[in-house]
Amino acid sequence: MGDTATSSSDQETSGGLREKVVKELREWGVTLAVFIPIFLVFSAFIYELRVIPSESMVPNLQVGDRVAVNKFAYGYSRNSLPFSLGRYVPLPEGRLFGRVPKRGDVAVFEHPHTPRVMIKRIIGLPGDEVQLRGGQIYLDGEPIGREFVRRVRYVENGRGGSVLAREYRETDGSRTWLSHSFENGGAYNDTITFRVPEGHYLFMGDNRDNSLDGRSISGHCPETEPGVVDGAGCPPRLGVSPDKASIGFVPFDNLIGRADTVLFSTYSCGRAGAEPCMKPRLWRGL
Repeated sequence: MGDTATSSSDQETSGGLREKVVKELREWGVTLAVFIPIFLVFSAFIYELRVIPSESMVPNLQVGDRVAVNKFAYGYSRNSLPFSLGRYVPLPEGRLFGRVPKRGDVAVFEHPHTPRVMIKRIIGLPGDEVQLRGGQIYLDGEPIGREFVRRVRYVENGRGGSVLAREYRETDGSRTWLSHSFENGGAYNDTITFRVPEGHYLFMGDNRDNSLDGRSISGHCPETEPGVVDGAGCPPRLGVSPDKASIGFVPFDNLIGRADTVLFSTYSCGRAGAEPCMKPRLWRGL
C-alpha cells in the first residue's frame, strides 16, 4: 500500500511539472509571436542596431560599438529589410519616400559587388569630382578644410601591432568630422579623379589608411579618360574577385540608413592600448 501511494504521488508531481513546462512554453510562444513581428517592423522602418566589426571608421567608430541606424533617413528600398532579406526577396527596384543624403553622413549600405553590409562616410555626391592629393580631399578642384589635431597610438584589432596615426578635423560647410592617417602614409593618399554619376555616392572610411573604399579602383569601371572614372555598374576589374573588390560608386538604392548614435560599446581603451584614450562610447551622436 505504501509503495503504491508513493508511486501515485510521484506521478502527480511529474504530471504537474509537465503541465507547468508546457504552460511556460506556450506563454513564451505567444510572447514571441507578438514580439517578433513588432521587432521586424521596427527594424525595417524605424531603427536597427548594427555592430561595428572593423577599424575602418576610427576614430569616430570603434570595433564593438553598437550603432543605431536611422531607417527612415533616406526612405526605403528592398535593402531596408532587416537581416539583409532584400537580397533574397523579389521586391522591385527603386526607393519609397526617398530623401537625399548629405555629404558627411555616416551611412550603412549593401556592398555593390558582394553580399556584405558596410558603413562609411559619404564624401562624394552625384555630380561631384573627388580626388585625394597627399591625403587631402579635393571637391571639384578645391580642398575641403583640414586641420591637424594630434597624434594617437593604438593596437590594431586582431593584429597585435601598434600604429601611430595623425588625427585631423575635416570640414565641409557646416559639417565637421575627425579622420586618421597613418604616420608612415598609405596607399590611397593620392588618387585619380572620381566623377560621381547620378544616383550614386562615393564613400570613404574615416580611418583612411585602413579602409578599402571608393578610393580603390578595384571596384570601379575602367577610366573613361586618362585619370578619370565616372561610370558605375561594372563588375570588379579583371582578376579581382567580388569579395576582394572595393565598393566603387554606391547606388542610392543600396543605402540602408544613416548611423546616428553609438548606443553603447564593448570597446576598451586598455585592451586597445590607445594613447590618448578615445572618446566615451555611450549614447554618443555621430
